[in-house]
Amino acid sequence: MILPEEFCERVRTILKDEYDDFIKSYEFNNHRALRVNTLKGSIDYFIQNNPWGLDDGAAVPWCQEGFYLEDIPAGVHPYHEAGVYYIQEPSAMLPVEELDIKRNDRVLDLCASPGGKSTQIAAHLNGSGLLVCNEINLSRAGVLSENIERMGVGNALVLNHDPAFLSKRFPEFFDRVLVDSPCSGEGMFRKNPEAVSEWSADNVRMCARRSADILNEADIMLKPGGRLVYSTCTFAPEEDEECIDRFIKEHEGYELLREQKLWPHKVKGEGHFCAVLKKADGKSQSRYQYIRGINDKLLKDYHAFENEYLKTTARDMFDDSGAVYITYGPELYLVKEYYPDLKGLKVLRPGLHLGTLKKDRFEPSFALSHFLKKEDALNVTEIDMKTASEYIKGMTFAADGSKGYHLITVDGYSLGWGKLSNNVMKNHYPKGLRKQLQVQ
Repeated sequence: MILPEEFCERVRTILKDEYDDFIKSYEFNNHRALRVNTLKGSIDYFIQNNPWGLDDGAAVPWCQEGFYLEDIPAGVHPYHEAGVYYIQEPSAMLPVEELDIKRNDRVLDLCASPGGKSTQIAAHLNGSGLLVCNEINLSRAGVLSENIERMGVGNALVLNHDPAFLSKRFPEFFDRVLVDSPCSGEGMFRKNPEAVSEWSADNVRMCARRSADILNEADIMLKPGGRLVYSTCTFAPEEDEECIDRFIKEHEGYELLREQKLWPHKVKGEGHFCAVLKKADGKSQSRYQYIRGINDKLLKDYHAFENEYLKTTARDMFDDSGAVYITYGPELYLVKEYYPDLKGLKVLRPGLHLGTLKKDRFEPSFALSHFLKKEDALNVTEIDMKTASEYIKGMTFAADGSKGYHLITVDGYSLGWGKLSNNVMKNHYPKGLRKQLQVQ
């Protein structure tokens, strides 16, 4: 790999005697990892059941849910489609760990696509609080929304806005804010060689200016006493340490708790920068209008579905705090009662998508199937890996049991819906998500 000369000169100045080790690291393949989704099951259960023999020996040091993959093609497996894990670059798992998330926190992931850090935040919240994940690019926001759904996240609000717009709507609203800033991507050189040809000193400076602007908006949205984590996948001081130094000088009341830079010659990862800041304590002056739900009388078909197919209500499973139902057209969602009013927001996913209210019936959503655990459903059909691969392709299969909807599971993980009739399980896996998998 031929690296940009100006990039090399700058890294040589920073690393000095370590520079040769840094350059040598590019002779090796990039490191890959997965992060176990604890919304779907425990780490111990994954270790006991995963088909690749991953165990504590493959653990990522800075994230207890992370496991190195080496050459395992884990992105084409029923576990992946069930949301059991997220394929994530190992270094990228660090920033969320530094958020120090507490139960019932309101957390903002300001630059969230494709969703690795958002779904990691969701696992830390474990159904409590509120996760707002925002992505300014609409197509990338769509990918983010799909990953939120696949990972069984029920308490996320997916938005598509410029940070400057959001700061006007959410002043001093969040306990935690993550700014994983768009950057020059120097930590992607080994993973994505195209990033080398796209690199330039001008782009580094442009990214630094953009990061400064994003941090300004993040400051507005963070509550007094809140925590701000800023991260990049680049090594450029202009985008990293210098950006944070300038932010602290321009915004009184911030304490820099720590800065870390992961270099690819020192860790099994592609590299990341992470800064952790605490905002001075104080009392928020902001007031908000909260969301209002629809009348329960409009939900008789949905409640009939719950009574027939679930062991308890989705509202009871949601969390121990209050929840309300809202609709977008015929689509029914469940959200926390302390969600902000959504009027005027570009919302891709407003909470847990329960399903579609059709004439005289309710059709459950794919999102609901991934949110549920096997113990939540009355009808559960467990299938093996081969059948799971056929199911994900869209095939029907023979089955026994009660007529109607069944939660389909593989190794106990929820995978989707089927509808049993005359001993044939009709396939309700979304047509747009069907694909050919490789099972090993």
